[in-house]
Amino acid sequence: MSTRELRKRKTPPPAPVKPAKAQKNAPKSKVEKVKEAIKEKVEAVKDLSAKSNGESVVPATGAIAPKAGDTIPLTSFGGEVETHEGTKTTLAKLVEQSKSGVVLFTYPKASTPGCTKQACLFRDSYEPLTVSGLSIYGLSTDSPKSNTTFKTKQNLPYPLICDPSQSLISAIGLKGPKSAKRGVFVVDKTGKVLAAEPGSPDGTVAVVKKIVDGSTTAGGPNAPSVADAKAEDAEAAKTASEVADTAAKVDA
Repeated sequence: MSTRELRKRKTPPPAPVKPAKAQKNAPKSKVEKVKEAIKEKVEAVKDLSAKSNGESVVPATGAIAPKAGDTIPLTSFGGEVETHEGTKTTLAKLVEQSKSGVVLFTYPKASTPGCTKQACLFRDSYEPLTVSGLSIYGLSTDSPKSNTTFKTKQNLPYPLICDPSQSLISAIGLKGPKSAKRGVFVVDKTGKVLAAEPGSPDGTVAVVKKIVDGSTTAGGPNAPSVADAKAEDAEAAKTASEVADTAAKVDA
């Protein structure tokens, strides 16, 4: 082959370099493993105070109806509802505003015979039922207008809560086919459920009376208090903070 022919031939381009395939199921580094372990511990610490007495913790989704003895996450439980006056609120806010907890009695429809009887029974027993610091609310799917008329006509001393989407009604396990089932739900300041059950007009009032009688009888220097619960929460928060500090040092 002549020198002229060699000059005319072009140098072939280099073969393309294939990108390296990502490793499948690559082993996790020690830092990643430690982070995952710390995350699990932080989640466990969040439920520390609720589980300290062997109580079960109900998720905020409402997929599982709470029962007496369970603890619910107040800050995210039941969604937003509305008072008969049109004020937006949540169960967490109602509990925060109460002295010792909240009573929600549910009824299918305002101004019907059974619901009127139930509302009036809570009205007539209002003072003895609130002596321990519980705040009473009626809860239904009715509109603010219907519940305002109901409250005014029956001279009810407590607010009525409107939940047309049944978000809170469903979360407490008292949702019916078209409206709320008649029942009662009681929760204390720590999120512990004291009662959650369907019942008759008389039966729902009796449930609350039993709780109030028990709380006033069980009072005394050795009775558990809201302060005790707050102390447990503070200890849990302290532990979570220590775990977070450890995570930061591992990342560094």
